[in-house]
Amino acid sequence: MTASASPIQAAIRAVVARIPPGRVCTYGEVARLAGFPRHARLVGRSLHGPADAVPWFRVINHQGRISPRGLDGNDDYQRILLEDDGVKFDASGRIDLKVYGWHGD
Repeated sequence: MTASASPIQAAIRAVVARIPPGRVCTYGEVARLAGFPRHARLVGRSLHGPADAVPWFRVINHQGRISPRGLDGNDDYQRILLEDDGVKFDASGRIDLKVYGWHGD
């Protein structure tokens, strides 16, 4: 975690750090677990920036998909990291949240 992280960013990153390998969590669920329900966009902004030990790649959208980020190649990279973690995608690129979803337990 970066030294300049705000208390909100620190709370969000603490939740993301708890997501176990082979599991994913939605932006909205991370926000709820961090104490900021209905602030899913805040999660995305909190995870944007320098890479650190927080497994940012385990956070996906509520549809079970990787959220597109543009032409930087991170979408493909996130999928590779998730697959290396043991997460399976269906033919349409979706992750089954009933199988791989993590809710803080």
